[in-house]
Amino acid sequence: MQELTLPAPAKLNLFLHITGRREDGYHLLQTLFQFLDYSDEIHLNVRGDGVIRRTNDIEGIPEQDDLVIKAAKLLKNHVGVNYGVDISVSKKLPMGGGLGGGSSDAATVLQGLNTLWGCQLSDNELAALGLQLGADVPIFVHGHAAWAEGVGEKIKSVDLPEPWFLVVRPDVHISTENIFSEQGLTRNCKPIKMSHFLGGQSMNVFEPLVRKSYSEVDDALNWLSQFAESKLTGSGSCIFASFPEENEAVNVLEKLPKQWKGFVAKGKCISPLKVALNSV
Repeated sequence: MQELTLPAPAKLNLFLHITGRREDGYHLLQTLFQFLDYSDEIHLNVRGDGVIRRTNDIEGIPEQDDLVIKAAKLLKNHVGVNYGVDISVSKKLPMGGGLGGGSSDAATVLQGLNTLWGCQLSDNELAALGLQLGADVPIFVHGHAAWAEGVGEKIKSVDLPEPWFLVVRPDVHISTENIFSEQGLTRNCKPIKMSHFLGGQSMNVFEPLVRKSYSEVDDALNWLSQFAESKLTGSGSCIFASFPEENEAVNVLEKLPKQWKGFVAKGKCISPLKVALNSV
């Protein structure tokens, strides 16, 4: 096999707490991830000369800073293969939206090249590599809805309902690095269990800060809350609400004010990436 096209799906953080901070500055998190059937698309074409390159431009992301390039180089150096790869990225997931686009792209490259280059690494080995690229990457590598703790490395797969989600994207880019450094960020949440989440005892600790600093996100949350409980995902600008039926979510999407963008997607406990890999 010389080439492969794979999805890099979005995720939602159904809640997000910070329970502390390590001495090295990394935040300790608790969160619950679920995937969406809405994805970037990654095309990989093996090269025999060892060169790793991105074949298309992505606005705002220089090639040397792109996590897909970093992921390919990390795997190549780890296993010592002589192959290279041409990587093409078709973006649907917005940058700074909190949907995990960069981390998901990196995980798809790790999984795809593990197959194409014949590396035969396990998901656990790939996840350990992925953690060097970002805290969310292991979730996308494992490909199952999960309760995550630590800096993202402590993962427990969970089975959740799979509702329809309406995701709204205000025209705002939120820097993860900047929002994590905010002095007003709550960093001492008491650790909770799944039963607390199911009982409604959870929140996204970034939401108060984002509401205060980005009026457009605040407006969108207030608008969406007319129809269902609205939440912020991750540390980005995208918000979401769940609906039991697709038509309910679509009906609300049709009412979306023109200044915002949005989409409807099905929640998934098994990642579309994992489904695609199983059919290779």
